[in-house]
Amino acid sequence: MTERGSAHGERTATRFSLGPSDLEWRDGRLVLNFDERAMPWPRQNMLPERIRGKLTLDAGAITRRAFTIDAEDRHGWWPISPSSRIKAEFDGGKIPDWEGHGYLDSNWGEAGLEDAFIDWDWARGELPSGDTVILYDTRRRDGSEKCLCLRYAEDGSVSEFELPQRHSLGRGFWGVLRASHADNGHAPRLVRSLEDGPFYCRSEIFTRLLGEDITLMHESFSGKRFANPLVKAMLLFRMPRRR
Repeated sequence: MTERGSAHGERTATRFSLGPSDLEWRDGRLVLNFDERAMPWPRQNMLPERIRGKLTLDAGAITRRAFTIDAEDRHGWWPISPSSRIKAEFDGGKIPDWEGHGYLDSNWGEAGLEDAFIDWDWARGELPSGDTVILYDTRRRDGSEKCLCLRYAEDGSVSEFELPQRHSLGRGFWGVLRASHADNGHAPRLVRSLEDGPFYCRSEIFTRLLGEDITLMHESFSGKRFANPLVKAMLLFRMPRRR
């Protein structure tokens, strides 16, 4: 990921380009052509590596409902296509192609995340029935808490369910708190860490929800950590900027 100035971006109703990469809706598919320099650290030579390829998301049902996730109605979230199919193709042969079930959402806001949230835990997975479960558990700066517990059918219809019990998943390497939920009498289990940073963790977890075993993609975000000037200065090493 690279931050770029407005001179490097163009947008139409169906296409968005940024630098050498672009994103476009085509007949119900979202196609991302990417050509970026990755920063997989640490590496032996410590040099960025260019990664090129294409992601194709076959969108399932498109939902129409967006949610306010903060206490002051300044941050929104829209699970656009909770259950999709995705295919990843990479140039060069170093990274194998793959495909599987996917997910598409969008977040937006009118203020910094660190101004609205102490932290949050988010998780998404597919039940054996094919339905999608999403948990969005937020703790806000005003002291309030809210957890969206959503179940999406394959046709995009949504129902809310009772908040399951919350359990700790321990801290990440940098000390970020991680937590998720499970039915009574069960507890979530960390399967593997995918990203572990100073303010953000992404993990794969196994748990039981709505009476069914499920594997979830899980993330934890710390607004307190993100507000630290030192942490923000570290972003430049992971996410370079081009004027």
